[in-house]
Amino acid sequence: MGLVWEVAVTSLCVLLACVHLVELRAGATRDVRSTQPQLEVTDFHVKSTVVSRYARTTVISTVFNRLPQATDATFEVDLPSTAFISNFTITSGGKEYVSQVKQKQAAKQIYDEAKKKGKTAGLVESRKEVPGKFSIDVSVAPGERLSFKLSFEQLLVRRLGRYELALGLRPTQPVPNLTVEVSITERTGISFVRVLPLRTGQHLSNTLGAETGSPSSTLVEQWSQQRAQVLYSPTLEQQTSSSPKGLDADFVIEYDVILTDLIGDVQVYDGYFVHYFAPRELPVVPKEVIFVIDVSGSMAGGKLEQTKEAMDAILGDLRSHDHFNIITFSSSVHPWKHNATVPATADNIRQARAFAKKIQVRGSTDINAALVKAGTLLRNSSSQWGVRGVPMVIFLTDGAANHGVTHRETMRGNVREALGSAALFGLAFGRDADYDLLRQLSLENRGVARRVYSDSKANLQLKGFYDEVANPLLSDVQLSYSDDQAFDVTRSLFPNYFQGSELVVAGRVHPGARDLGVTLNAFDTKKHLTVENNIPLSGESSPDQEEISGFVRRLWAYFTIKELLLTAENASDPSTRALLEQNATRLSLKYNFVTPVTSLVVVKPDLEEVPTEEKPSPDPTDKKAKNIPQRGHSRKAFASSADGDPHFQVHLPKLEKNLCFTIDGHASDVLRLLEDAENGITVDGRLMWAPPEVGHEDQERTYFDQIVVSRGGPEAVVVTLTLDSVNISQPGRPDRTLLTGAVGSVRGPDLQVSIDEQFRCWVELGQGVSFLVLFHHYQHPDYMQLDHLGFYIAKGDGLSVGTQGLLGQFQHADIKITEETGGLGTGLRHRGHRRDSATDASTLTFGMLQRGTAQVPVTLRRKMMKDTVRKRHTGLCWEVGKDDVEKILAKPYRAYIRDTDVLSHHSTN
Repeated sequence: MGLVWEVAVTSLCVLLACVHLVELRAGATRDVRSTQPQLEVTDFHVKSTVVSRYARTTVISTVFNRLPQATDATFEVDLPSTAFISNFTITSGGKEYVSQVKQKQAAKQIYDEAKKKGKTAGLVESRKEVPGKFSIDVSVAPGERLSFKLSFEQLLVRRLGRYELALGLRPTQPVPNLTVEVSITERTGISFVRVLPLRTGQHLSNTLGAETGSPSSTLVEQWSQQRAQVLYSPTLEQQTSSSPKGLDADFVIEYDVILTDLIGDVQVYDGYFVHYFAPRELPVVPKEVIFVIDVSGSMAGGKLEQTKEAMDAILGDLRSHDHFNIITFSSSVHPWKHNATVPATADNIRQARAFAKKIQVRGSTDINAALVKAGTLLRNSSSQWGVRGVPMVIFLTDGAANHGVTHRETMRGNVREALGSAALFGLAFGRDADYDLLRQLSLENRGVARRVYSDSKANLQLKGFYDEVANPLLSDVQLSYSDDQAFDVTRSLFPNYFQGSELVVAGRVHPGARDLGVTLNAFDTKKHLTVENNIPLSGESSPDQEEISGFVRRLWAYFTIKELLLTAENASDPSTRALLEQNATRLSLKYNFVTPVTSLVVVKPDLEEVPTEEKPSPDPTDKKAKNIPQRGHSRKAFASSADGDPHFQVHLPKLEKNLCFTIDGHASDVLRLLEDAENGITVDGRLMWAPPEVGHEDQERTYFDQIVVSRGGPEAVVVTLTLDSVNISQPGRPDRTLLTGAVGSVRGPDLQVSIDEQFRCWVELGQGVSFLVLFHHYQHPDYMQLDHLGFYIAKGDGLSVGTQGLLGQFQHADIKITEETGGLGTGLRHRGHRRDSATDASTLTFGMLQRGTAQVPVTLRRKMMKDTVRKRHTGLCWEVGKDDVEKILAKPYRAYIRDTDVLSHHSTN
């Protein structure tokens, strides 16, 4: 029993059900479960949506306890090595407990604070890029039904001319209602899609080439050239055909896309682009390859025998124009040919096979000497014969460096110098191999690392990996994009491109760009290849816009986070590493990804929020009320707010009425929300892009992603609020920062900035002036929803009469509203009363609003209001049509747009 690799375990007690959140590193043995009776798994559903190779998968499992005592339920999901968790929830008794993704330190602080106060909490941490397992144990009360929901995202990698999506099906028992639903959308077309037999091992998919036949109850439908769907719903009999315990396997789908343009497929949506480069029909270039094989004592037995089997097959696949050599190593290094590589002639291959069959184990593990020798052989070959092919080293070991040079940094430097331009592909055989070292060495030397699992198909895994790099087509591939059109571009220089693989680049497009210039520069062994193309940006719309709209943005973030973390891992300067990790953290939080710099945290609240207006709010003066900060706010706490699209809700103190209007604005606009010249107070908010509604792609939507509150004078201060942090800057003092996911405060003269237990930020600027900023993080976002900020005037009594700004101008405005007296069917409506939408159940009556000489029609509606410290509730609001909004403003909308650098100026001064 026990876990042989790292385990992050904490607990969450929800309604007396204790939850253990465990993420295991690859190679962990399955925890031995007790023999107590199992709960009934009534439902197990896996749904995956693949759009242009980017897969978003959700796994839902529901259990029911028919037993007379509380019993543990187990929910396990196998995670692909490159996947990011994006959501996790537990539903019990009609209540949903949603996790939050927070910066690691903030998540740990939230968890620790909750535990200190006797609250129940849970924490999940991510590991490095290795396959893992997400596992939860829950104690379920008798008669209770409980559901788990886990979502994760990944980019499917093209290997040997196909993409693979592997979905784990391990419910631990037969399930009456078990389904898998996968939809695939590819703009350039799908060339084939097939479902493989259920996979029960960890071997690579290309080892199954000879096997045919999908699992029973599988339906594959290709609706069009661009769209396909796969459905799988096995009966109980089919689930138990191989084991009475039900399914314990991966459901594997393979497919490929149609791609005819040499430059590849460039897709642009919502100001972001992704470039898939996978040219077909290029000639294979020669390679100069050295196989470096660990023969230390730990390789004895099955590992060595399977390595010999794999080498026999690999040597038989060498092409006649290739050159090769073999090195075995332990405490010492033994090349097959001592001076250089040799041609892959039939006689040389026969001799190499005989050499491989006689390999015996001995000694320790000198990784440094083996790789330095490989570099020496490649240099000798080059100096003797010139460049004869793409140089590469395929290196296999099952252990860690324990002989010769073992200092990691020294080894890295030695290997870089020895290999030069050669690519290193590391294979970590079994759980004792130093995968982290191999991964680092491979990435620094133009290659990649891969794990080989110690099962019966290890020889097929070795051969499968070789097949991926056996046919180089291009080297030093550079994909370039016009600087005046693209920015924030991910990695675009690649050392090699192999047959059947794919290179992917993502980036952003400057607003106003009409096309995207793309240039390819690459080499084979004889010539330089250059291709240029201009991709028009006018044709972004698609019949599948509702599915595609958000994926490029998330794919860009996915790539950028991985590259930031990889660069940070290899950075020697601590300040550079810290900056890279900070940027990776910011993006991880924005897109709700669990990465090595963020964690998943769940805290069960002490009290449920009051859901409707009819139920009274807790008395703010009651010290026992835990959900409301003790600031003496009245029940009607917010005078005005800007939240959502942004939607403006304004309380008119003189009328005791609410006014609502919408200003869409444009992405990157900085709006002056409030300006009180007498008190030196200003509030600015920056708009960010949001996906349009389906069917209204021409109508721009925006959210706030940054708010800056500033005050001049002797106690000057600038408070900059983002989704990740709150920065407080004052002249002559060091900046102070609060993390948005942790309770904290900063105080000064006539200043208090605090984040409360509900993770809302209050900014108080002396008597009678208090602002509130809400950090909206969607736990179940659809494609239209992005995390954003909401701004509220919590107290405005201290604002001067001359206060201006989009919100501030209404604080003391002289406005009159005349209500129609004849009901909905008469009066203003019959006189052509203009409305933005048809009359519906939310419409109560019509009226006319007058401000100065301006008169505009308004409609009284029931709307979801956010004007108290409680949850959103139904309230009454006089709504102004979009066409009439500027008529009630003191100035045209454009007058409220600040310079685009105003927020960065605030942040640096």
